Amino acid sequence: MMDQCEEDSGVLQSVLPTGGTDQAEDKGQPTQSQMGDGGNEWDTDLETDNATNRIQSRAERYLKACRKIGVTPISSFLHNLNEANLNLNHYSVGPLGAKALAIALQNDNVITHLELEDNALRAEGTRYLTEMLQTNINIQSLNLSNNQLYLEGADVIYKMLLDNCYVKSIKLSGNGFDDSAAKYFAEALKDDCVVTELDLSHNNFCESGGEHLGDMLAKNLGIEVLNLSWNSLCMRGVAALSAGLKLNSTLKQLQLSWNRLGHIEAELLGQVLKQNNKLKLLDLSSNLITDRAVTLLCQGLATNSSLRVLKLSHNPLTNNGALTLLKTVINNTNSAVEELDISTVFVNEAFMELLEETRQRRPPLDVQYSYMSYTARNVSALRIFNKFLNERNESVMDFFQALDKDRTMKVSTSDFRKAVKEANVPLNQGQLECLIRKFDKDCTATIIYRLVCELLCVK
Repeated sequence: MMDQCEEDSGVLQSVLPTGGTDQAEDKGQPTQSQMGDGGNEWDTDLETDNATNRIQSRAERYLKACRKIGVTPISSFLHNLNEANLNLNHYSVGPLGAKALAIALQNDNVITHLELEDNALRAEGTRYLTEMLQTNINIQSLNLSNNQLYLEGADVIYKMLLDNCYVKSIKLSGNGFDDSAAKYFAEALKDDCVVTELDLSHNNFCESGGEHLGDMLAKNLGIEVLNLSWNSLCMRGVAALSAGLKLNSTLKQLQLSWNRLGHIEAELLGQVLKQNNKLKLLDLSSNLITDRAVTLLCQGLATNSSLRVLKLSHNPLTNNGALTLLKTVINNTNSAVEELDISTVFVNEAFMELLEETRQRRPPLDVQYSYMSYTARNVSALRIFNKFLNERNESVMDFFQALDKDRTMKVSTSDFRKAVKEANVPLNQGQLECLIRKFDKDCTATIIYRLVCELLCVK
C-alpha cells in the first residue's frame, strides 16, 4: 500500500497541466506560436510554468491541511484549482473538511464564487470559513444553504457581515433560522452597502422576523435581490417589510412566494407599489391571493412605472382577477410590466381577446395563463374569421348584411353556417360551431349581428 506522500503525489500528477516537461527539454529555436507579440521568446511557456506552479502550490497546501486535520481530500477541489467558480455542493464536507478548505483558501486569489450547499457544516465549520474570509479578499459569492446553521450559525454570519468588505452575494436558504436569527441579519445589514444579494428562503421567519427585516430594508443601502420565499410571513411581518420598502432605494427583486399572504398583505404591497419605483420583480406565487386581493394590489400597479415582472401563479385567482390585472396594466400608460405569470389561472375568451389586442400595442408583454381547449378554439375561430374578411376588404357588417335581404338586423345560424362554407372561410367544423355559439349565446338559432358588430367594435 502506498504511504500518504505517495498518494498525494499521485493526486497532484493527475491534476497538473500536461506538456510542460517536453517544452522545457526542447533546446531548438522557438516556433512562431512560442513568440510573444513583441518577439520575446518563451512567453507562453513561462506563463504555463507559473500557472502550473501556482496550482501545485495550492494543491499541496490543501493536501497538507487534510493530512494534519485528518480528513479525506475532496477530489473535485483538486480538479478545479484554476476555476473561479468552485462548486462543492453536496460533498459531505463537514466542519473539519471546512477547516481544511479554509486553510487552503486563506490567501487564494483565483476563486470568486464558493458553493458549499448541503455539507453539514454547522456553526463550527462556518466559523472556519468566515475566519478565512478575513484575509481572503477575492471571494464575492458564498452559498451556505442547507448546512444546519440555526441560531448559533446566524451569530457567526452576523460577525462576518460586520467586517465584510468583499462578499456581495450570500445564500443562506434552509438553515432553520427563526425570528431570533432574523435580528442578527437585520442588525448586521442595516447600514451595509456591500451585500447586493441575500437568500433567506426556506427558513422559519414569522411576524417579528419580518419586522426585523423590514427595519433593515428601511436603512440598507445595497441589497438588490432579497429572497424570502418559503417562510411564514404575514400580517405584522409583511406590514413591516412594506414600510421598509417604501423607504428603500436599492431593492430590485423581492421573492415572497410560499408565505401566507392574503388580501391584507396584498393591500400593503399595493401601497408600496404606489411609492416605490425601484422594484422590478415581485414574486407572490403560491400564497392566498384571491380576486379581491388582486384588486387591492392593482391600486398600486395602476400608477407604478418600474415593475417589470409580477408572478402570481398558484394562488386562488379566477378569470375575474386575471382580467383586473390585465386591464390595470393596459390602462397604466407608464406601466413597465413585461411579464405577468398567472399560469395556473384558467381564463375565458374575453381575457384572451383583450390580451390579443394588447399585444398589438405592446408586443413585449408576456402573459402566462391556462385555458380550456374550447376557449382557444373560440378565440382562434374569431381571429381567422376577421382575417379572412380583412383580406377581402370586407367588414363583419358587410358579410351579415349580404345575408339579411330584408334588413332585419338578424340572420339565422343555418344561413350563417352555409354562407361561411360557401365563402371558403378557412374554419374547420369545430371552429365554425364555436363561432356560432359565440354569436348566438342564448342558442336561439338566430344571430343579431348588430350586437356582434358592437362586440367586435365594428362600426
